[in-house]
Amino acid sequence: MVIDICRENLNLIKNPVLADYAAMYVRIYEDFLQQVELSGIEVAGTKGAEEARRRIENLRRKGAVVRNDAKSLYINRISPACLACRKGVGSLTFFISLKCHRRCFFCFNPNQENYKYYTKNTRDCLAELDYLKNSGQEINHVALTGGEPLLHPAETLAFFRAAKEKFPGVYTRLYTAGDLADKDMLAALQRVGLDEIRFSIRLHDPEEVRRRTFAHISLARDYIPRVMVEMPVLPGTVPAMKDVLMELEDLGIFGINILEFCYPFNNAALYKEKGYAIKNPPYRVLYNYWYAGGLPVAGSELDCLELMDFALERGLKIGIHYCSLENKNTGQIYQQNYGRDTADFLYFSPRDFFYKSAKVFGDDVSRVLKVFKKKNYRGYNLNKEYNFLEFHVARIKELAGLNLEVGISTGVMEDRGDGSYLRELKVQLTRPEIFDMENDV
Repeated sequence: MVIDICRENLNLIKNPVLADYAAMYVRIYEDFLQQVELSGIEVAGTKGAEEARRRIENLRRKGAVVRNDAKSLYINRISPACLACRKGVGSLTFFISLKCHRRCFFCFNPNQENYKYYTKNTRDCLAELDYLKNSGQEINHVALTGGEPLLHPAETLAFFRAAKEKFPGVYTRLYTAGDLADKDMLAALQRVGLDEIRFSIRLHDPEEVRRRTFAHISLARDYIPRVMVEMPVLPGTVPAMKDVLMELEDLGIFGINILEFCYPFNNAALYKEKGYAIKNPPYRVLYNYWYAGGLPVAGSELDCLELMDFALERGLKIGIHYCSLENKNTGQIYQQNYGRDTADFLYFSPRDFFYKSAKVFGDDVSRVLKVFKKKNYRGYNLNKEYNFLEFHVARIKELAGLNLEVGISTGVMEDRGDGSYLRELKVQLTRPEIFDMENDV
């Protein structure tokens, strides 16, 4: 067992050097949450985290597949593109432009680099595919998103045609609001070999707009092998979302991805007006993730899990996949950390893809060194600045009986101008008697 260190349990740490060291990360997290609140939105309490864990275990017992360290759950089936997303290797998403005829208040595209430019200009996605082909990269999953890709019909078709030609066997998918996915466009997408189409449904749209979207979803079944819906679950919309699930079940499509709803660092006043708050903690590991979606909103995850429970109770046959915000971030960490030439005391976690190491502090350093000397273990690092001894997590159990506290360090490799560096992001607490390497890291 490892224990997250927070303000409430910090004073329970007996080793004063470890307590001071851990306090740095407690302050960093508290400062982060304070900055979030200064942006104009509240941060929720922490009770939701334990309830989510309880519901996930209940869903596991009922037959849901719990994957990616419980950041993703599904029933019946899941898109192969979602499976590839876990590591992100050979899986790329492109956009022609960020232009869109919808104005979703929760859209995170304004966070994208050069957002305003790409609402009026386009990218040369064909040239990007050429570059990937010429560089010898192995690509097996390709997606086109936006904005709305179908605002550029010719470019969209050319993109998928080129992807299939340059990367034989590549799995292609398209994200769309669905308004422009009429019979002619769907037939054209079929001719260029599109494998999967993901529609977006907005609950607040007028009835006639939603009816058109459902009609296009139904029509797509005749042309595209895998037809899906992908949409965030806004807190408090469970009854309406149940109706969506039942209608999609009647249509017999491949499935739906229900996403954790996020705050995109804009429209704070509207989010506050609607009573939304940020999930606490928003991340298990605080870091500057590439995905521009923002921060998870409290209550969305619990509603997603309730919907999955509903689907299991009703025996729905479509695939239903809950994709948390953190699920979208694991590919980045895998790509930053996997295959690195690192120090012997670092352990690449197969659970969350972060690097892990163990640390003892202060007076415990000399006691642990005596054990390691007897065992002829020298693969450690002695840090005099912070007065700790760092070693591989596999050695923790050898320290049983010493009555000591061990810090579990979580880190990520970062490439900078003068080389690669390990950046520590978090420290947790364990003891040799309660640590289980297989389940804890």
